[in-house]
Amino acid sequence: MYKLTKFILTDLLQNWIIHLFALFFLFVIMGIFSLEGQEDKALVSVLSLVLLVVPMLVMIFSTIYYYNMSDFVSLMLAQPVQRGQVLGSLLIGLGLVFSLVVAIGLGYALWWLHWSSAAWSLLLVALALVWVFVSMAIFAGVVAKDKARGMGLSLLIWAYFILVFDGVVLLLMYNFSDYPIEKVVLMITFLNPVDLGRVLVLMRTEAAALMGYSGAVFKHFFESTWSTIVALMALLVWVILPLLLSLRLFRHKNL
Repeated sequence: MYKLTKFILTDLLQNWIIHLFALFFLFVIMGIFSLEGQEDKALVSVLSLVLLVVPMLVMIFSTIYYYNMSDFVSLMLAQPVQRGQVLGSLLIGLGLVFSLVVAIGLGYALWWLHWSSAAWSLLLVALALVWVFVSMAIFAGVVAKDKARGMGLSLLIWAYFILVFDGVVLLLMYNFSDYPIEKVVLMITFLNPVDLGRVLVLMRTEAAALMGYSGAVFKHFFESTWSTIVALMALLVWVILPLLLSLRLFRHKNL
């Protein structure tokens, strides 16, 4: 597994697209902080960019990479290598490379321009989302044998977590606005890693004061250390669950 992971890491680091992703984050974030007058507002803008772009780039690139490595995977499975080791190597390789991209592009820019507890939380959330969506991309690749269907499934997963889920929550809040459903919405947030990451960061900025009573409920929950740990554990579950499902399907898949 170590040799497989090392090969995948070497192959990915030689890909110029990976370096382009890091430069993209670095220069765009520097541009946002240059244009925004207030650092907290700039951080919220960077948060919106990260939550939109990181899942999309990770999902698309990881899914394409999985299908491009199909011949290599078939060759490895002809050797005395367990299928779980192959999937684990893909997850670790892609996760480490994209974590490096985020650490350089996002982490360096935040450290240089505006380092705070909110910026630290944003970096942690971005790194967590990298592993979550790499795991989901592998799941999409395992489920769909055809590359076109796999890409379509990846985009559907991305659209659900970025667009559809928020629309469902807003519809729920609108229809039940006369009832105290803030705690219910808080629990529903754990069903979406993107929304969970957004709340974790916003609760450490001045934007939390603009969320009214809902913001007070969320801030009261997430201001304690154990609640933050629970949220991070929930993100870890979002990494492990798709991987376990992928492994179960991959073990019985005919390549």
